Amino acid sequence: MTVLLLFGSLLFILGGAVLFTNGVEWLGKKFNLNEGTVGSVLAAVGTALPETMIPIIAILFGTGADAHAIGVGAILGAPFMLSTIAMFLAGLSALAFKRRENRLELAVNGEVFKRDLTFFLPFYALALLASFLPYAGKVIVALVLVGAYAYYLKITITAPAGEENCHELDRCYFAPRHDDPPTLAIIAQVLVALTMIVLGADEFVKGIETAAKAAGIPPLVLSLVIAPIATELPEKFNSIIWIRDQKDTYALGNITGAMVFQSTLIPAFGIVFSDWHLDFYAGLSGILALTAGLLAYLGYRWQKKLSARLLLINGLLYLVFIYFVVRG
Repeated sequence: MTVLLLFGSLLFILGGAVLFTNGVEWLGKKFNLNEGTVGSVLAAVGTALPETMIPIIAILFGTGADAHAIGVGAILGAPFMLSTIAMFLAGLSALAFKRRENRLELAVNGEVFKRDLTFFLPFYALALLASFLPYAGKVIVALVLVGAYAYYLKITITAPAGEENCHELDRCYFAPRHDDPPTLAIIAQVLVALTMIVLGADEFVKGIETAAKAAGIPPLVLSLVIAPIATELPEKFNSIIWIRDQKDTYALGNITGAMVFQSTLIPAFGIVFSDWHLDFYAGLSGILALTAGLLAYLGYRWQKKLSARLLLINGLLYLVFIYFVVRG
């Protein structure tokens, strides 16, 4: 029964991702939005909903130390999964789709990619360091993180639009007969897609939790490793679909934009409403996430391009974490 639940919820998430990528592209075209806004804000925040709900529910409504451990683990697990597994899959997808003219690198908008990681690296490090501060200091850090994301939104949304909306789009699934689909149909498609993604991810997490608890896996490991794999599926599916369609800035923006969101607003919530005490595994996941982000950033700055092979290295950092978990 658990296997059927997992398989069915995966299909539900994938169907939602297909609807979502198409719908958010049409939103971008309809309102003449730049690549950063479409990929790093609309897509990133939209698909971050499943993993965002886990820490909020665990911290606000959970009882006991395990609830806070799950909440903090889920907050830190999201950037870790995005910077390691999601980037690894992006690189692997670029190599797998052989019809690309140059499948060894991703054709991303460098300004968008660098901007996202420039926000992620220092502010996520600040969120981790907040665990060593008294509560008053933690509140100040939380306010800084919220302000940082607000500023990120401002400069991303107001960045000049280039020629990114010249991509050929598939017809809007909710208005297939229209060359210029109604705005209401586009918004309805995006909302239906998000509902499918949230419901599918929720059922997938339940199935994973059932299997993990039966195997005796600790709550923090469950929230750091297993739950984020499930809840980050929308970003992974979206990015694979966009890379297949050679829309690499959308694909990477969906990942790096979610990394910014998950390293500022969500940690700010955890810092204020939980004890924000990071044990060894939580700290290790944060350090590895920062290392993965730094590798991608420096690799792009050095090569002036984003190598698909470079992103594969990020997957090794995930294995490092698994090694320490298994080793105990």
